[in-house]
Amino acid sequence: MAGKIRQYFSDRKEDVTDFAGGGGVVGKFILAVLVVYFLVTIVLGMIWSSEPDVFSVREHTRTVAEEMDREPVTGFATTATIIRIAETMLEKPGGYISNDLFPPGLWLDNMPNWEYGVLVQLRDFSRAMRKDISRSQSQSAEDSDLVITEPQFHFDSESWAIPSTEAEYRRGIDALHSYLDRLSHPEQPDAQFFARADNLANWLADLETRLGSLSRTLGESVGKASVSDSVANIDLDDPLSEEATGDDVKTPWNKVDDVFYEARGTAWALLHIFHAIEVDFRKVLNDKNAVSSAKQIIIELEGTQGNLWSPVILNGSGYGVLANHSLTMAAYLSRASAAIGDMRDLLTRG
Repeated sequence: MAGKIRQYFSDRKEDVTDFAGGGGVVGKFILAVLVVYFLVTIVLGMIWSSEPDVFSVREHTRTVAEEMDREPVTGFATTATIIRIAETMLEKPGGYISNDLFPPGLWLDNMPNWEYGVLVQLRDFSRAMRKDISRSQSQSAEDSDLVITEPQFHFDSESWAIPSTEAEYRRGIDALHSYLDRLSHPEQPDAQFFARADNLANWLADLETRLGSLSRTLGESVGKASVSDSVANIDLDDPLSEEATGDDVKTPWNKVDDVFYEARGTAWALLHIFHAIEVDFRKVLNDKNAVSSAKQIIIELEGTQGNLWSPVILNGSGYGVLANHSLTMAAYLSRASAAIGDMRDLLTRG
């Protein structure tokens, strides 16, 4: 039995030798194919990791209006922009890769997190359109197309097939196209877009919490004291006692780039949405003296889209030698969140 075992492994060793470097033509061919495949996937991975460029919302709105032979009515810019954001997420180089099962998409993690940041904003704004913006009051009927759009964008972001994520999201995009067509119908529009202060303020309230959470997570790249632990450890009987802050909360080193790219995708989507809001909610912003707040938000969001020259996301200490990309992103988002709070306050005033 022992001799047979030794003979078996000896035969396997000869097979491996023939495959890797021996005289087997088939083995050499397969090895060459694998090497070429590996190199191609590396190159494709670099290309697929490139983030989409920022586009001009006003120019895109004019182009879509001309193609549809429609007037850009109130809500046209915002709806066309949401469609473009969703289509870009699906049609950028490499397509939608969060649900990929094979290389190079399987190896990538930065772009799936960027996609998730964009997707969250699509989900939030489509819900705002269905719940508030397309309805005149709380007792009004929901728009038939937006009833489809909102749940479609909430479909599982990592489903590969039966059904695929892309197919479900495209169904939501098709419903948005239908809504836009009905909204801009020159003779008998049966869709509504109410560019009111309360509708915008409701969405901004949700957005403020989103950015606050992202800013906090980005800041935890260098470790921060837990607020809940600090509150729990306060000694009410002795107010002069030293407070115990508890353990620091820190983002794991292998998740720092994931959080950064989620924030980057979030900011990319929001930058275009706020440009569209400038168009459709212009009268409201002017009446509420909130134009400057909207401009400030856009300026901060533009800062998040600067060129990233480092091949990796650096995580130096706050005042260390190396840069900390997470803290830089957190600073922009925090200032944008503060401007959003100011804008919401202006909108809710009488």
